[in-house]
This record gives sequence, structure tokens and C-alpha cells, in this order.
Amino acid sequence: MSDNNYQPPKVWEWKQNNGGAFANINRPVSGPTHDKTLPVGSHPLQLYSLGTPNGQKVTIMLEELLALGVTGAEYDAWLIRIGEGDQFSSGFVGVNPNSKIPALSDHSETPPLRVFESGNILLYLAEKFGHFLPKDRAGRTETLNWLFWLQGSAPFLGGGFGHFFNYAPVKIEYAIDRFTMEAKRQLDVLDKQLARGRYVAGEEYTIADMAIWPWYGNVVLGNVYNAAEFLDAERYTNVLRWARDVGNRPAVRRGRMVNRTFGEPAEQLHERHHASDFDTLTEDKRQS
Repeated sequence: MSDNNYQPPKVWEWKQNNGGAFANINRPVSGPTHDKTLPVGSHPLQLYSLGTPNGQKVTIMLEELLALGVTGAEYDAWLIRIGEGDQFSSGFVGVNPNSKIPALSDHSETPPLRVFESGNILLYLAEKFGHFLPKDRAGRTETLNWLFWLQGSAPFLGGGFGHFFNYAPVKIEYAIDRFTMEAKRQLDVLDKQLARGRYVAGEEYTIADMAIWPWYGNVVLGNVYNAAEFLDAERYTNVLRWARDVGNRPAVRRGRMVNRTFGEPAEQLHERHHASDFDTLTEDKRQS
């Protein structure tokens, strides 16, 4: 599997057993592989997700809304095990035809509304409940500038840098160098922006912070890819200050636990159906 000798064929053919991470679930076609109905709980919002950075965006947002007393944001969070192909069930594809987590079904609407793509879910919730998105045109626009910056930039950090640095079956110098350069450029962009204010879009905590923190905050804090030292994260002082600040919010601490299946058992809440689940159903308590 030498990257120095590979020559692409005239027509690419799918070789599922390529040895790479996620090889057993990635495929070049869409649609369901099996029939399975999604569960529906008692709350207005039904979330189908996993505690990856994209999944954390939405659970952080929901926990922040609940912390403000927005009872309409109560939710059931159902675990989608992407390693086992849950995202390819007929029920999940019905909520998100792209078969990616997170996916949301809003049962306060008739018929229920499906909402997919993590950035769109944040925007939907912000507009539905009237929080974490400034009302004035300038503040709203700046927040959306950074929300969409994240949506465009994170694939380079995760699918590019994170994959080749942490998951790829071989270490390819060219790929690691290429995506490390881009990851550091993005961190520099973010660091310079955060020199201008407490939060990404200014002095107000918004959906831009909720979107960006699970990716860039987790990276500089050493929570994903084990890459903080490699990226020289300490040099991005404004990003680190912001990452610690946001990470210490109680709703953020709760949100990053939901649908999480890795890390310390005390930080894993596989499914969340009631606020009390954080006290009684984390994996350390379930296993004891």
C-alpha cells in the first residue's frame, strides 16, 4: 500500500476491504441497506446521533436551551452506532437521506419535520426558540459567517488532518503535511478572530461557538486525535482561552456526554431521555 507507487486506474472500482478506518461502513452509493423503524420518545424533539464533534454541536445547543428554561427544547437522544451501520436503516435514511449523524425530527410540527446537517439543525433551533442568534442584521450575519466557515472548514480538519494523522492505515507524509498546513492555517484564522472578542462572533455566545468548539476547541484541548502537541496548540492563545471558557460551561459539559461511546465511562451517556439521566445512567453507573 505504498503511496509512492500507486497509479489510478482509468475507472475507479470500490474495494471495500482497503484496511482503512471506517472501511466497513463507507460506500459509494446512498440509500438504506435494511429496514428498521426509528424509535420515538415522549419529547417534542427526537435526535438520532453519536457523540462525535458534529453530534456534540446539537446536544450542546439543546442543553444550552434547556439551561435557559426553554421547555420546548426537551429531547430524546437515540444512539446511532455508525460502526454497525445504523445510519443506513430505512428509518434513518427517511430522516436524513445522506446517512450522516446528527439527524433531528421535530414532532411539535404536524407532520413532523426532518432537519439534517448539523449547521442547519443549529440554525433551525436558534430560529425556532429565539436564542443564540443575534436579532440585528450585523450580528446575525457575522454569526452565520462563522457558522458556515465551520461547515466548510471542518472537513479539512476531520476528514483531512484527523483521518490521515490518526486513522489512516499508513502514514502518508504528503497527506499529513498537506492537511496539517491547512489545519494550522484555520487555527490561525480563528485565533486572530478571537483576539477581537470573547466569543467567535463577538461578545455574545452564539451558535457559531457551539458549532466550532466541538471541532477546534476539542483539538486544541487534546480531546480528539491526540494532536495538540503536534499542532503546537499552545501558540494559539486566543483559541485556547476560548476553548477553556466554552468547555467549562455546564451545558457544554453535558452536551458532549450525550450519545458518547468512547472515553471515560463517567463521560458517556449513550442515550438521553430525561435530565436526570446525567446523574443515573452514565456508563460508570450502568457498569457498577
